[in-house]
Amino acid sequence: MRAPLRPAADDRGSAVIEFVLVAPLLALVGLAVLQLVLALHVRSTLTAAAGEGARVAALIGVDPMMGERRARDVLEGNLAADAVADVRVSQVVLRGSRMIEVTIDARLPLLGMLGPRVLSVTGHAVQESV
Repeated sequence: MRAPLRPAADDRGSAVIEFVLVAPLLALVGLAVLQLVLALHVRSTLTAAAGEGARVAALIGVDPMMGERRARDVLEGNLAADAVADVRVSQVVLRGSRMIEVTIDARLPLLGMLGPRVLSVTGHAVQESV
């Protein structure tokens, strides 16, 4: 029967050094993934709010500014609400159809200094008519 192998004397403490070298890289990757998830959440929430606002503003007999109010209501209580800088509602003509356009400008909550700082999303709905 063989005796168990023991680490050589010069290997002692190498685990600590390996951890010190690898831990910052793992933390950087973790923060990058968290930043991506946060930006995607804000973008999808803003897109949904812009679309909902456009649908409400496009209804017959509704003041177009109701679209802005509806978009802000959808965002209320959400992480993306704090990032909103501006909500605009306008009437446009796209491919011969009258449309309502709701545009939301927001600041992206960044954890680091890299990446875009401003996000603009637009929602469209065909304006109903009698």
